[in-house]
Amino acid sequence: MLIVFLRFRERLICFNEPLIGGKTGKTRHALLSGGITVFMKREYTLHYELKRRYAGVDGKTEAAVTLAGCGGVSKQYICDGITGAGEIIEVQTGSFAPLKEKALDLSGEYALRIVHPVVLHKRIDLYKADGTLIHSRKSPVSGSKWDVFKALLYGWEIAALDNVCIELAFVDIAETRRDDGRGSWRRGGVSITDKRLIALYPSLALREKADYLQFAPFEPDERWTVADLALRARITPSLARKTVWVLTKLRSITRIGKHGRAWAYSRL
Repeated sequence: MLIVFLRFRERLICFNEPLIGGKTGKTRHALLSGGITVFMKREYTLHYELKRRYAGVDGKTEAAVTLAGCGGVSKQYICDGITGAGEIIEVQTGSFAPLKEKALDLSGEYALRIVHPVVLHKRIDLYKADGTLIHSRKSPVSGSKWDVFKALLYGWEIAALDNVCIELAFVDIAETRRDDGRGSWRRGGVSITDKRLIALYPSLALREKADYLQFAPFEPDERWTVADLALRARITPSLARKTVWVLTKLRSITRIGKHGRAWAYSRL
């Protein structure tokens, strides 16, 4: 039996079966003897803590899942977790686009819960390259449930799948940064080295088409525009456009004509 050990920061995870890992998020892969490919994800503590919580005490993380394929060819995935009841857990912090194929395959045989953390409050801890703390400060950026449409923009098909629940996990986090000159030029070379969970609030589960109607806060026969949505939801016009595009794809709303020079919409 082939045993593969992958070290993620201070945690050691062991895969004791030859598996093909699901390629989600930022990944790199290693080709092992026998032509076995294992995808290794860069994992923050936040990701690790959420998958442990959602898998539960009776479940397990980094779970091996084998799917029956066509022509007797099976497909294997490594999932973030699986509960004692057999529900698959995937924690997706960014865009849902890389998860489309995996979600389609898994939802055909399992109940799939995709946990998407929404950061309500963030504390930033900045360290020097030698580990000396420079300062801690509160980020002025605050998330909301509407942020899910940024993630769904190129992965809206997942929300339309049967047997899939998208759960918005509202969290407070601490983000550790290191001024080591290796990070993004946008942060002046400062690297993000970890994200940790501080608080977890009651979540919001999106299972059915009706669950998405809360993102169209208008009466069923009311005509409204993207600008109206931005005003009522108190979100930016850019985020309102993303929301409308995804809701249209999900057939929760429909375009019904023009209101002046803007497209008008109504709920279905």
